[in-house]
Amino acid sequence: MSGAWIIILAYILDRCIGDPRWIPHPVIGMGKSISALERVIRARVHTDMGLKKAGIWFPILIAGGAFAVTWGLLLLLGLIHPILAAAAEIILIATTIASKGLRDAGMEVYRHLKQQDWPGARRSLGMIVGRDTAHLDEPEVVRGTVETVAENIVDAIVSPLFYALIGGAPLAMAYRAVNTLDSMVGYKNDKYLHLGWASARLDDWANWIPARVTALLLIVGAWVLKLDAKGAARMVSRDARLHPSPNSGFPESAVAGALGIRLGGHNVYHGVASFRAYMGEAARPMESEDIVRTTRLMFWSAGAFVSLCFLATWGVWLAGGALLW
Repeated sequence: MSGAWIIILAYILDRCIGDPRWIPHPVIGMGKSISALERVIRARVHTDMGLKKAGIWFPILIAGGAFAVTWGLLLLLGLIHPILAAAAEIILIATTIASKGLRDAGMEVYRHLKQQDWPGARRSLGMIVGRDTAHLDEPEVVRGTVETVAENIVDAIVSPLFYALIGGAPLAMAYRAVNTLDSMVGYKNDKYLHLGWASARLDDWANWIPARVTALLLIVGAWVLKLDAKGAARMVSRDARLHPSPNSGFPESAVAGALGIRLGGHNVYHGVASFRAYMGEAARPMESEDIVRTTRLMFWSAGAFVSLCFLATWGVWLAGGALLW
């Protein structure tokens, strides 16, 4: 049962304090390691096929290294005292989650919108999305915020908790490394098409189950919060697979259906226009309160998943006890 309590306490820790800026975050170290490895590879490999083969080393060294370092640290601390190892594991798992950070980022955009500070809202949105935000109107700012919060329910909450349940802090940290790799080198552009393919593919695989679990949690959450649960289920069934990502469409379509809004559409990245498939139906215009509703769905889904982690561990513990008896 100790694993369940560690996950619960890690989530509570992240929910309460998030990631204080004065504490070095493991993702910073991962990012520096990825950049260093990329420099080494590019200095030695100059063909597309060579880059594709070399790209396999990113998940092996970065994700594998994150797992090994975390496992070794916890082993060492466990030799000193088990409580010290448990405390470290709680803190390490908490660093792989970003529920408070995601909520704060979304609500910062919301506050600017409520104050009719359009430049501030665009700047705040620009901190959490890759698209150009300088000329977006209010509905498009809301759309960008809702899409980001919805998509990151998987990456920033459910997936790391899912892997923490399976393999504790080492596997949760390995997942965070995979996710960081995808955000840095997993692009289908001229620079990373060959070098980043393995990292992007592994991130897709890692999020496959959590994305679908998240969609189910969001549908139930819509029912609990008196939103449109039937609409959420219908949009997941109809629209989730239209998204260019094999996973992001599940939380986005669920949120769109629950709120009765339409996500997706035209975005501009570094001056280049791009179209992303629509998710949901525009039953009404988007409004700033949709950010608050999405945040509530996020926290409900996170709390529900933590509860499921506890119940799963409790069930395994009881089944093990019954077998021993």
